Amino acid sequence: MAHDAPQATGPSKLVIRNIGLILSGALEKPILDGDTIVAENGKITAIGRFKDLNTEGATTIVEANGTTVAPGLIDSHVHPVAGDWTPRQNQIGWIDSNLHGGVTTMISAGEVHMPGRPRDVVGLKAMAIFAQRAFWNLRPGGVKVHAGAPVIECEMVEEDFKELAAAGVKLLGEVGLGGVKDGPTARKMVGWARKYGIQSTIHTGGPSIPGSGLIDKDVVLEADTDVVGHINGGHTALPDDQIRCICEGCKRGLEIVHNGNERSALFTLRIAREMGDLHRVILGTDAPAGSGVQPLGILRMVSMLSSLGDLPAEIAFCLATGNTARMRQLDCGLIEVGRSADFVIMDKAQHSPGKTILESVQLGDLPGIGMTIIDGIVRTQRSRNTPPAGRVPEVVAK
Repeated sequence: MAHDAPQATGPSKLVIRNIGLILSGALEKPILDGDTIVAENGKITAIGRFKDLNTEGATTIVEANGTTVAPGLIDSHVHPVAGDWTPRQNQIGWIDSNLHGGVTTMISAGEVHMPGRPRDVVGLKAMAIFAQRAFWNLRPGGVKVHAGAPVIECEMVEEDFKELAAAGVKLLGEVGLGGVKDGPTARKMVGWARKYGIQSTIHTGGPSIPGSGLIDKDVVLEADTDVVGHINGGHTALPDDQIRCICEGCKRGLEIVHNGNERSALFTLRIAREMGDLHRVILGTDAPAGSGVQPLGILRMVSMLSSLGDLPAEIAFCLATGNTARMRQLDCGLIEVGRSADFVIMDKAQHSPGKTILESVQLGDLPGIGMTIIDGIVRTQRSRNTPPAGRVPEVVAK
């Protein structure tokens, strides 16, 4: 298992050729015309036809063999603790295993499973800064984990948020998992966080872990966090009328998670579509949790929303890539020049009744992953977790 994944030691040039389908991650144009992608020093530099691009001097050539290239998937809601270990399930290697499910970036919603997690202001700030630093320095399997998300407590003052931001903290853990559970206090602290460039998420629905509690529509709307965390519950969802009220009452991100209520997830998707607000929908797993670790959780969400939500597969992939990247202000998640060269290469699973990868996903099947690439470096080849793909890419020169 790779903990501290290798980085490029000199100038690099990646060429992915003979691509069958390029999924952009962007709702406005989810499919790109082209069969080749070029990336230099970890950034995408060209997308188009092989004959039109400068592919000379490649340090790595990937023969896609007609497979599909998409942006690396982003899990908008995880709970890391230390390295690639989760005390919630006493499991090692969960992040690396998610990489085999196509996830190349993760966003912490709070390191809440830390044994003995401090609740005092000094302690919670220290833990957030530690987590931010630790995951900045360590990338399990190459996965980018954006961590250091403090759970706010009632004793905090504006200066605490200023100090956290100055130390590099850019996220708040789920509002409602700590002592702050009322709308007015939450709104005040979310405002302080926003003032200093810290993005916020709120717990939505019934309690999940000891210390959490019911967060209903009134608290969610008054708190006005940047992301409505697990709007479909983590695990217990709010009633439909409250979910609709949240969707219609704010313009913030609507996060749907694997560890939530699937019916409520589909209801949220339907409301967002009716409102013309699909760009607000992002996906997470809310793992590790009591229901375990889900290495294929994001892929399963894409397939479920596409098949049961009657959403074109190429659009469903946008919810797990470009939507999250734009909302979370990340430089990955979209296949466009200047973005990080983070890709998942996949094909329809063997024996799927779908004729194409998009048709198979819309029928509810998971694709087979043949390769993941982060910052232009091949991290994994055939996934140990997905079904085998009909076709697989291969590295032909390095």
